[in-house]
Amino acid sequence: MERALGVNTWVWTSPLTDAALERLAPRVAGWGFDTIELPVEDAGDWDPRRARALLEDLGLSATVVLVMGPGRELVFTDTATRTATRDYLKRVVDAAETVGSPVVAGPAYASVGRTWRLSPDERAALPGALAEALSPVVEHASAAGIAVAVEPLNRYETSVLNTVDQTLEALAELPREHCGLALDLYHLNIEEKDIADAIERASGMLKHVQVCANDRGTPGADHLGWSRIVTALDRTGYSGPLVIESFTSDNASIAAAASVWRPLAATQDAIAVDGLAFLRGLHRPASADGGGGGAPGVPDPTRGAPVD
Repeated sequence: MERALGVNTWVWTSPLTDAALERLAPRVAGWGFDTIELPVEDAGDWDPRRARALLEDLGLSATVVLVMGPGRELVFTDTATRTATRDYLKRVVDAAETVGSPVVAGPAYASVGRTWRLSPDERAALPGALAEALSPVVEHASAAGIAVAVEPLNRYETSVLNTVDQTLEALAELPREHCGLALDLYHLNIEEKDIADAIERASGMLKHVQVCANDRGTPGADHLGWSRIVTALDRTGYSGPLVIESFTSDNASIAAAASVWRPLAATQDAIAVDGLAFLRGLHRPASADGGGGGAPGVPDPTRGAPVD
C-alpha cells in the first residue's frame, strides 16, 4: 500500500508561526511531500485559515499535532487544570478542522516530562478517568469529522502510557471510530519488544503514524526493521500518512523537551529530503533500482544539502 508521506515542521522550528510556515511549506512541497504536519503549541501561534489557503495553493494536505506542555493535564489532576486542558484541546480540534486535518494527534492525557510511579489503583482507574476527561474533546472532534489519536510515549517522557497495550486498555471506554492511537516509531523502539507486532496489535485503532530513525533522525539511517514495519501497517489496514517527526537542536526549548542535544543529520533539510527518498523507496519495486547498486530505498549519502 502506498501512503501519503509528510514531515513535521518541528524538524526546523518551534513554535510554528505564519512566517515560518510560509517559508517552509513551499520547500516541503517542492521536495515532493504530500503532507505537512502542523503543531499547535498554543492556539493562535499560526492562523489556520491562512495556513489552509497556503497549503491548498501548494497542493499539500495537513495533519495537526497537539502539544502537552507544562500544566496541561487530563488525568490525576485538579478540575481547573483538566478544564483548561480540555479547552486547549478543543481549540486544537478547531484549528485542525479549519486547515483540513483528519486527525489531532499526541499524548492527550498528561504533560510531557511528568512522571511518577502509578499505583495499582491509579492504573485501574485510568481508563475511566481518561474517558471522563477526554470524552468532551472526542465529541467535539467527531462533530467535525476528526479523530483524536492518543500517543504513548517512552518511559523518560511519561509514566502514564508507554506501550500499545497500555494505550488500548486506557482507551477502552472511548468510541473507537473517533478515538484511537497515534504511534511514533521512536517511542515504539524504546518500549516495545517487537515494533511490528505492536503495530499489528493496534489494528482497527490506528489513526496516525509518525516515523524517524531509532535516534530520532533520518528514517532509514538506523537499525529498524522497516520491511516488517510496513508489512505490519498494511495488515492493520492503516491508510493514513507516514509523517517524519524529528527536531532541531538549534532551538533551546524544543531541544530540551525532546532531549535533542546534537544534530541528528548533516542538515535539518537532510532529515526531510533523505527520509522522503527512503520512504518512497519502501514502495518501489526492486527492479526500479535499475541495478545501480545498493538496496532500493536507501538514500544516497551525498543527498541532503540545505535547500534555501
